[in-house]
Amino acid sequence: MHALTEAAIRRSLVNCSRSEAAALTPPRDLDELDWASLEVLGWRDPKAELRGYLVHEDADGAVVGLALRAADTRMSSRRSAMCLLCQTVRSAAEVSLFTARRTGEAGRNGNTVGTYICADLDCAHQVRAVPPSAQHLDEELQALAVQEQVAGLHRRLRAFTADVTRR
Repeated sequence: MHALTEAAIRRSLVNCSRSEAAALTPPRDLDELDWASLEVLGWRDPKAELRGYLVHEDADGAVVGLALRAADTRMSSRRSAMCLLCQTVRSAAEVSLFTARRTGEAGRNGNTVGTYICADLDCAHQVRAVPPSAQHLDEELQALAVQEQVAGLHRRLRAFTADVTRR
């Protein structure tokens, strides 16, 4: 992912109004991010705890941002749950149901699309970790496993974005 400015992030949001985009609180460390290692920029808005954002590049390299809303309840930490974007299994308390308002008339009518995502929206770092099933392999095969995880995140993120933007 290439480096983005705060203004570029606001312009990329496809499923919220201009005033909602103007009200977003950008990530604190925006200037210090290692953009080359990010597949998706995800963060929770510190001023509105249920609000979150995912910004990524689509297949053509265009930047697309999604405004999300987290469920106001949490799952039990005694159970496990899987993020459906990065497919990381975590404590259920670390995974949340997020909904995104659809674009266009469907969104104005209140239609949303939802999925379970890492509660901290840090899927970019989750997919860069060597999966447990590949930790016994040599470095080259571990790198391939990580590449597969990254490619899978891209596919699932683009599919979720397509659901949100479908009219």
